[in-house]
Amino acid sequence: MHCMRDLILFPRKTRFWWRPSMTTSFLNGERAVVLFFICRILYSLPFSLLFHGLALSLLSLSSFFLEISFDSSNSPSLFRTRPGASSGILLGAVTLPSLFLSKLVQLSRGFSLAQLQLEEIQYLTLQYWATSASACSVIFLLAFARRRAPLSPFHWGVRFSLCSIFFQALVSVAALSTTSQIGLHPALKLMWAFCHGLASVKLIQLFLRTFPSCASIGETFLVTSGIVLYFGDMLLLTIKKLHELLMSSELVTAEYEISRSEISIIIQGLVLGLLLYPIALKYILQIWEWSINTTSAEARRYYEIGKSLMFVASLGIVLIMIVPSWMQFVHEFQMHPFFWVLSFVLSEPSKRLTLCIYWVCIICVSVFRFYNISKNSKIERILLRKYYHLMAVSMFLPALIFQPKFLDLAFGAALAIFLMLEIIRVWRIWPLGQPINQFMNAFTDHRDSDLLIVSHFSLLLGCALPIWMSTGYNDRPLAPFAGILSLGIGDTMYLIL
Repeated sequence: MHCMRDLILFPRKTRFWWRPSMTTSFLNGERAVVLFFICRILYSLPFSLLFHGLALSLLSLSSFFLEISFDSSNSPSLFRTRPGASSGILLGAVTLPSLFLSKLVQLSRGFSLAQLQLEEIQYLTLQYWATSASACSVIFLLAFARRRAPLSPFHWGVRFSLCSIFFQALVSVAALSTTSQIGLHPALKLMWAFCHGLASVKLIQLFLRTFPSCASIGETFLVTSGIVLYFGDMLLLTIKKLHELLMSSELVTAEYEISRSEISIIIQGLVLGLLLYPIALKYILQIWEWSINTTSAEARRYYEIGKSLMFVASLGIVLIMIVPSWMQFVHEFQMHPFFWVLSFVLSEPSKRLTLCIYWVCIICVSVFRFYNISKNSKIERILLRKYYHLMAVSMFLPALIFQPKFLDLAFGAALAIFLMLEIIRVWRIWPLGQPINQFMNAFTDHRDSDLLIVSHFSLLLGCALPIWMSTGYNDRPLAPFAGILSLGIGDTMYLIL
């Protein structure tokens, strides 16, 4: 039963009464797990991370009460989100900051034992305050938008959320102005955090308006915060490299330094290049459409062929020239990055090529089998999609045990392929656009939108992120397996049971 049925308001006295079921309604399963996780992190904090913990506590309180206000209201939301899904604001707001804070706790112990360099702490501290600024800015946007909505029984939660965000911003400014653990000028630290917050606000507004009903607010929160953080890291790498070449600025010091592998640079360049590519493609196709009269069928066919050729040509320029040029600029590759990938795969051909053949066989058999089932049977599509979770376990588990570095690269390649296929599907690039759209729609349900399908991205990233984010230092043995086990086995078994 909704919390609104349990709260009796007295407008004249501006007070409210609680029923015993109120606390139970506030603390549903998801919120209870998230808050328990936050409390566990705060309990483990050393004194040196006191400001960090205070900022996370205020962020958790503001997002907690804002989520209650969103989920308990019957008034229409200002954003069109995925139907039937909770807002998920709490989980979306605290996931990245709590993740980086927990890693800071872990690495600070190693630094105190002289097992790690200061650069690792500096890098994660910078990332923590960037994600914290992003979450703070988006929460402020949502709370301000909610405050303009009609008065609801939980309107006080919006006011409390705004107050918490205000104090969280003060704590963040004080910490960034006084800490010496980040190798940046104090003014640049504040500007860096502000830019992350502003970019997150603009991006989540753009995403919710461009792709309505594709995701909940919390899911969009996570995606936009991750993209902004990833772009910010790419920008900082580029600025640092320019500083090394020009040596004309003292704003970015050499203290910001963390070892990057070739695989991480390749994945980062590919993903960000493909995320930016649709912006350029949009203008290219608009110019092409304006230059051609598509009234007749013959002219329309000529337009589709030209559209495909322009897509292939522009995508080739991005992936063969622009993205590899950036990779070679920020990292010392001895050869073209794609030739590096080829040499890496062929360095252990018996293992890695065999693994590739194994993956191709599983994908072909599973895809054609499940596609035929989805067309010719009445089995619910959500059950068919869970088979792909089990397929992910059979694919990724052996590779994670025997070839973890190769699996890192394979995840990046798979994500790049998914992005390219989604671009082809959304833009209806001839001749693959329509067949890909028909194939993907065979596995979608009410949780997906015809405009943007994200289920396969969620599965892939859920399995890949725990592996990508494992540093190797003091990690629990099962940490890289977390995504595969939880999504591939736990989520599937939960549905079956």
